[in-house]
Amino acid sequence: MEILNIKNLKKVYGKKVISTALKDISFSIEDGEFVGIMGPSGSGKTTLLNLISTIDKPTAGSITLKGKNILKLKGDDLALFRRKELGFVFQDFNLLNTLTIGENIILPLTLDNVDINEQERRLEKVSKILRIKELLNKRTYEVSGGQAQRTAIGRALINNPTLVLADEPTGNLDSASAKDVMEHLEKINKEEKVTTMMVTHDPLAASYCNRILFIKDGQIYNEIYKGDNRVQFYQEIIDVLSLLGGTK
Repeated sequence: MEILNIKNLKKVYGKKVISTALKDISFSIEDGEFVGIMGPSGSGKTTLLNLISTIDKPTAGSITLKGKNILKLKGDDLALFRRKELGFVFQDFNLLNTLTIGENIILPLTLDNVDINEQERRLEKVSKILRIKELLNKRTYEVSGGQAQRTAIGRALINNPTLVLADEPTGNLDSASAKDVMEHLEKINKEEKVTTMMVTHDPLAASYCNRILFIKDGQIYNEIYKGDNRVQFYQEIIDVLSLLGGTK
């Protein structure tokens, strides 16, 4: 089943001096897919993420999530849509230092006045999946970067979103923590069927995806699928990036 449909998406910045970030992007994401977006700096991948996350609006084209045109949503409806349908994972975690790990995870539920027993039930499930149950009473500054990112993933998942959007989730992590975070994202995608779209410049992180879309100069340049061999897929990613002329 198709979850996300992007059609003829275009984004132009400026009036006197025109800068075209996205030219004519079209693709779709199926339920349960784990899709990576890669491309050089200035290719348009961050712009694409901002449009799908409703932070920005396109100049032309359509974005449909579960059959709903999200560009028509405004005000409270848009805020509710973002909270219920989308989960966000950021490079710098975006956790609140004044809250415990557990409180950070359930924050979206607290804002929605979800019953306390339901909050605890969901927290129990998510913390078990992400192996952070023993950290729930700790503060953000008492845990490692990898544990902080798993906390952020937990917060993104707590509302059972239709789509998780991850923006360079391993960007601030060392290689061991990055591998750990990606293994958890892969596990969640496979076992919990969480549809995920991730922007990354890291070929190793990208190798955990099912499919990679490469963007260059605001257009889709190439698309590759992972078979049974992740090492081979990693090499294919490296090969395409070398042709693109940049990995950032």
